This record gives sequence, structure tokens and C-alpha cells, in this order.
Amino acid sequence: MTETSDPVPVLIVDDDPSMRAALRQWIRLAGFETREVATADQAIAQLRPGFEGCVVTDVMLEGEDGMSLLRRIKDLDADLPVVLITGHGDVPMAVDAMRAGAYDFVEKPFDPDHIAEVVRRACDKRTLILENRSLRTQLEESAGLESRLIGASPAMQALRQQILHFARTDAAVLITGETGTGKEVIAQALHDFSPRQGGPFMAINAAALPEAMVEAELFGHEAGAFTGADRQRTGRIEAASGGVLFLDEIVSMPLALQPKLLRVLQEKKIDRIGGTKPVEVDIRLISAANIEPAEAVQSGRLREDLLFRLNTIELRVPPLRERGRDALLLFDTFLNRFAVQYALEAPVTSARDEAFLQTYSWPGNVRELRNAAERFVLNAPVSPQPLETLVTGQRDPSAALAGGGLKELMDAYERNLIEGALRRHGGRISDVMNELNLPRRTLNEKMTRLGLSREQVGQSDAAES
Repeated sequence: MTETSDPVPVLIVDDDPSMRAALRQWIRLAGFETREVATADQAIAQLRPGFEGCVVTDVMLEGEDGMSLLRRIKDLDADLPVVLITGHGDVPMAVDAMRAGAYDFVEKPFDPDHIAEVVRRACDKRTLILENRSLRTQLEESAGLESRLIGASPAMQALRQQILHFARTDAAVLITGETGTGKEVIAQALHDFSPRQGGPFMAINAAALPEAMVEAELFGHEAGAFTGADRQRTGRIEAASGGVLFLDEIVSMPLALQPKLLRVLQEKKIDRIGGTKPVEVDIRLISAANIEPAEAVQSGRLREDLLFRLNTIELRVPPLRERGRDALLLFDTFLNRFAVQYALEAPVTSARDEAFLQTYSWPGNVRELRNAAERFVLNAPVSPQPLETLVTGQRDPSAALAGGGLKELMDAYERNLIEGALRRHGGRISDVMNELNLPRRTLNEKMTRLGLSREQVGQSDAAES
């Protein structure tokens, strides 16, 4: 028998109490857990798709016989092993049952060691079937997630693995990342690949709701609770019951409401405005923030006790600038999607465009990249421009050389790389040196040759010594 943390269950179906007792004893001695019923209906009530063990049933049952039960089990789960116990005169029926999909049959009277061995083989086969199912499901989920969260960088591969793992739990998740990195896409994936996928996915942007409306939107209200409340209204939290509540921009939630949200997470109950008794809710909370949670706590925007409830699991979404060549892969994907959407030919990117894709800092992240791809597709037939011009608005006089020589391409690549680092670090040369792993003298020489300075990002020399 394959070792597992818990004994594998075997369902015994027999209307003879003495036979059930004997089978129970022999099968338990072999290391299995037993469950016993007398009729086919009782057996079906005990089973579900994915049942971990096998079924041992007498052919001759009171009422519905073993053959009928076999057919019902195969309708429920075609791969669930069924072992039939037959009397001498039932052998032809048992042979028919084997043709109908029974795993094996044992003729009475039987050797206890033999029935134990048949059950062991049936359960080993079942374990292998379920392992293969699980592997296929994981592969299908992984492929489905890759189409949503595109990227081959190690950071994105690790993030997809985390999502598929944590989706199967009910723990609260806090997603952190810059604006435009796709936090809602991740929240939706946590819902869609979870046991709650059949329930609602309720998304709320806390920053987009007027403060006066947040409490009514989240908790709902009773008729007459306040002026204009002419009827009862279900709040978003209650509407999300059985599924997922996604609170984006959680640090923008008014401080006065944060204790009420904390109570919901602790007690699984809400109080409608004007209500007299709590309403039970069953939600999984997923929240998102575009600033560091600890920073929000220190600045007084987020209660520390609420943060402890929100970030049982914290998923960090890397900005696009930390994802290596993912920008190329994403841009190509968006390019083809928009070409199909607008019935246009997908434009070809130049080497300069590709250099820009990899070196630009993309402060708007995937959202900005997607917008750039759409504009690139739409402009190509009438006024084709370098991607850099479309994104930054800068018309570099060296752009005409971009398609010509390697030196011009390398200069454009270096310029974008250094300019992006300067922008990210606010012109702090020491930080740029660390990011690019360049000595100061080399960096200064390159900046002079490429016409770059800290003043271009609005910084002065005062902070540097």
C-alpha cells in the first residue's frame, strides 16, 4: 500500500452485518480505514469524485444490486475501483461486471489474505490515478496562469508558483506592488484557481469611493438607516459571501472603518448600518497596496492590528524594470492582440525599439507598456514613429541613425539604461553606480559622452559629496 499521512478509506457495501464485520476486521488489519453501509443508496451518499480509496461490494444486495451500484459509481467517477464479492452462482454476473468496469471480483468463500491483497492493489491504482489527475490539473492551471501573467523572468515564475499554491488556501493575502503591475489580475487568479472559484469575486477600490459612501458600500444598510435609504441594501462584503472580497488601495480606507473591517475578519460577521443583529459572512479577503505596508502603518494610514490580519500571506509583484526581457515578451503579446482587435497588420519593432523596451524604466509598469503597444499598432499604418518617441514624446535627433550601425544602437542602449537609473534614483550618482556596477569615473565618462546629467531629472549636486 502506498504510504500516506492518513489511512486510505475503503467503503464496504453489504446487507449482511456479519459479513460487514468480517470484512471490516480483515481490511483494517491490512492498514486501511473502513466505512460500512448496507445499501446502494447509502453507498452513493458516502462517495464523491476524488474518493481516495476503493469500494468493496457484494453483488447481491437487498433492493438495488451490486451491478446497478457499479454503474452509478462509474457515472460518479469512472476511475474509482470497485471490487465485487460474489457467490458461486454469481460468477457469470461478475464477469459481466468486469466488462462494465469493475476492478476485480472475489468469490465466496475467500481467503482473508486474498481480499486484503485485492484491496491493496485497487487502492494503489487509485492513488496513482489521483496523483496523475493532480499533476494534470497543476499543468493546466499553470498554463492558464501563464496566459494571464506573462513573463519568463525568475521573479514571475516564482510568483506564478506562489499564486497556485496559496490559491488553494483560505488565508488572507496582501498584494504589494507599484501602480500598473497587475495586482487585480493576481487577485482574480487567486479566486479563479481556488475552491471558491464558483463564488463571487467582489472588487472594490477603496481610493475611488467617497469617504461618506465607503461604510454603506462595504457593510450595506437597512431601510430608513439614514436620509435616502428607502430600502435595504446588501453591502459588498455580504455580496462577496462564499467567494472573494478584493480591496484595492487598502491604505486609502478611512481609519474609522478599519476597526470594523478587522472585526469582520475576526468574527466573520458584519453589522449593516441601522441593523439590529449581525449578519454572518463567509469571505476570503485579498487586499492590495501600492506602498510598503510598514510605511503606511508608520504614517498612520493603516492600523497595525489590521495589517497583521491582512498579510497572513504577502505577495510582492515586481515592477517591470526588474523583470529583464519580460518587457519584450509582453510587448510582443500586446502587439499581436491589438493588431487582431483593430484588424491591422502587426508592425515590426526595430532594434532601437527593442533596446528602448529593455532599458526604459516603465514607471507605469505593465499598464503603461500595454498602452504603448496599442498606440504603436494604431500609429504604424499612418505615422510610424520609434517607440521611444511615442512613449516619452522626445524626438532624439540620433533616431535616424538607429537602424544603421551597431555603435548608434549601443549608444542608444547605454543612454536609456543610464537615464533610467538616474530617473529611478532621483539623480543620486552613488545609487546609480551600485545599480549599474560601474566605477564613478566610468559612469561620468559615459554620461559626458552621451550628454546626460543629473539636472535632466531635476536634481542638484547638493546631496552628493
